[in-house]
Amino acid sequence: MEVTTIYFYIPKQVTLLDLAGVLEVFQEAKNLGFPYQLEFISSTSTITSSSGLAVSSVRHFSKANPEENDIVFISGFSSLEINKLQEDETFFEWLTQVNARKTTIASICNGAFILAKSGLLDFKECTTHWKLIEKFTNDFPLLKVQSNTLFTKADNLYTSAGIVTGIDLALFLIEDRHGKEVATTIAKELVVYKRRQGSDQQESVYLQNRNHRDEKIHTVQDWIIYNLEKTSTIDFLADLVHIGPRNLTRIFKKQTGITIAEYRTKLRIEKAKSLLAHSDYKVESIAHMCGYKTSKQLRVVLETHLQELPTEIKNRLS
Repeated sequence: MEVTTIYFYIPKQVTLLDLAGVLEVFQEAKNLGFPYQLEFISSTSTITSSSGLAVSSVRHFSKANPEENDIVFISGFSSLEINKLQEDETFFEWLTQVNARKTTIASICNGAFILAKSGLLDFKECTTHWKLIEKFTNDFPLLKVQSNTLFTKADNLYTSAGIVTGIDLALFLIEDRHGKEVATTIAKELVVYKRRQGSDQQESVYLQNRNHRDEKIHTVQDWIIYNLEKTSTIDFLADLVHIGPRNLTRIFKKQTGITIAEYRTKLRIEKAKSLLAHSDYKVESIAHMCGYKTSKQLRVVLETHLQELPTEIKNRLS
């Protein structure tokens, strides 16, 4: 397999978790045997992070020559430095040349300000940390800033909203290159969930029953996850992936170990628990949001599977 180099551009006053979160995703990919090479570049050989820790022996960016299959990540930095970007003009010239080779370029958190200053994001959808959306929009009026999204993709350019969403973006890139199973394996290793809340299990229900390679079943699982409030027949789900209903039922059970109905119920219970613990919605509303017609239906499901009523769950988790 061709070696892919992941370049981490480290700005002055870098936020360490912006760097480390994405780095660990690709380190885990290396541990799984994928041919990734990790390199660290900057405009100086030593950088002091926002927390005071110094990072040294870093290559100058001009010595790096990313190719189309490579990735360049631009880490975020201290928000106190947001009004005085210190990157050399030669870096923006270098970045423009890298972009011309169709190399994947991705920013983490306010690293989007560095990417935007290069001009590469002009007229493209992008995002950054929610606290900086207004400033980002004002500073770079040519951008199509998205205010309510985890990360964006515009051709070979990606931006992410914040520290942890950099991990989400890295996992997305892993999935795009190697499939859902690899991304799921890495997410489990890092204990990363699709929904991150204190009451979630370490192995999120959204990652369970997905250790298989069947993309059609992954598609059905994704649809169920994002449409829990909707009712759907086996015929509808089968049409999504262009296979027969009986075949879908058989393959789903074979690949996941449970039936479609059992899988949907697991997810609805998890969503109900989350809403009960972290929202002020009434039980009737939560029932509807989880795909049940009445609160009585939800109560029966929770009592059957958890031996608890909604009020008991709310008191225990909130």
